[in-house]
Amino acid sequence: MGSQVLRTLMRTVDVLVTATFSPAAVVAVGLADLYGRVPLRIGMGFGSAAIALASQDTGAGADANRAEAVSGAVLMGLVAGVPIALCGLFLGRPLIRLFGATGDTVTLGAAYLALVLATAPARHVSLVAARALQGTGDTRTPMYVTGLVNVTNISGSLVFGLGLFGVASYGVVGVGASTAVSNVLSAAFLLAAVHHHSDDLALVRPRDVTVARQLLVVAAPKIVEGFATTLAEFPFNALLLGFGTPVNAGFQIGRRAYQQVTGPLSRGYRTAVGVLVGQALGDGDAEEARYRGWATLALAVCSVGAVGLALVALAPEAVRLLATGSPDAIPYALDFARVYGYTAALVAAAIVLAGALGGASETRIPLVARLTGVFGGMVGVTYVLGVLAGWGATGAYVAVGCQYAAMALIALVGFHYSDWATRAADMMAERGSVAGDD
Repeated sequence: MGSQVLRTLMRTVDVLVTATFSPAAVVAVGLADLYGRVPLRIGMGFGSAAIALASQDTGAGADANRAEAVSGAVLMGLVAGVPIALCGLFLGRPLIRLFGATGDTVTLGAAYLALVLATAPARHVSLVAARALQGTGDTRTPMYVTGLVNVTNISGSLVFGLGLFGVASYGVVGVGASTAVSNVLSAAFLLAAVHHHSDDLALVRPRDVTVARQLLVVAAPKIVEGFATTLAEFPFNALLLGFGTPVNAGFQIGRRAYQQVTGPLSRGYRTAVGVLVGQALGDGDAEEARYRGWATLALAVCSVGAVGLALVALAPEAVRLLATGSPDAIPYALDFARVYGYTAALVAAAIVLAGALGGASETRIPLVARLTGVFGGMVGVTYVLGVLAGWGATGAYVAVGCQYAAMALIALVGFHYSDWATRAADMMAERGSVAGDD
């Protein structure tokens, strides 16, 4: 959770800084960030595979297989980042125009996008390395690294974005460059941490075809899930822009308030439950794994739900802080923040159950839940209520709630009824990770 708070704080500072420029700058960074999430989605995919196999192999004491899995995931992430970097460098303006944006929004968005996507390979590597360490039970090292690089990022955004201490103001370019530097530093530090880990976690030359195939089997649904989420954001943001630029800006600000306050908690629980479930399965105790999943779900729903209600109460203060320079967006940002606050418990349930299933190498059910939520709920309901029924932004508020309700329900049914423990045991046996063996 500490790692997630620090990473989210970095993004929140970016919003605060860009909000001082203009609504166009907020929208530009928000739209560019949709493409910037592509490395996040791919890195999370390979990272999910790494944390699943690493936690199971840690529980089983299969150190050689764990090193193979971690190294293979790092290499896959590095290679997958190269074409993304090229797209950011050469296709920035056409990509931003796909949303129907024009003028300064296109210029600023393309500049930001080129800087952020150029470091996609590094972003992939840092995500995989962090989750590999977490899979062994070491969640502190990623937090230390995240804290260090995010201080660098935040400082850079303030100094080079706003032009503090006599430095020229580079605006959105300064914010993007700070993020790029942060990505590279994070990858370098986390790779060094993996290589020098005290628990026999090492980088090796990947050779095991079975481990590589399992990494792809686990990662592929997670990557598709991420791409689907990003793809759904395109029509959703286009619909919001159709309701007016202040509505889209309000969505970016309202969601940022939610992500800063409740997002880190849900994602922290997701990582923790994935490690706990995976290690229990690696130790051959499926019942303990199931108990850990349900117990973490209960803790997450209660705690995140309470924080969500606090966000509802404090939404005016949070939104006004984030919406500096964008007064027209405040009413919409306030409504979006409240919607996210009221649905925080559902968000936590969906994310935690996805993490529990991921720890068992079952990433297909979360994929179905996500597809249903983002396309059926977020996009579909927004179009039906917002456009066809003429509700406008109100239709989008309802759609956000429907999205997370659908995701939580499908994940709950999947965790309760599917045979994910057997799937994990079969995959461990296939790669030779038997409890107590090395």
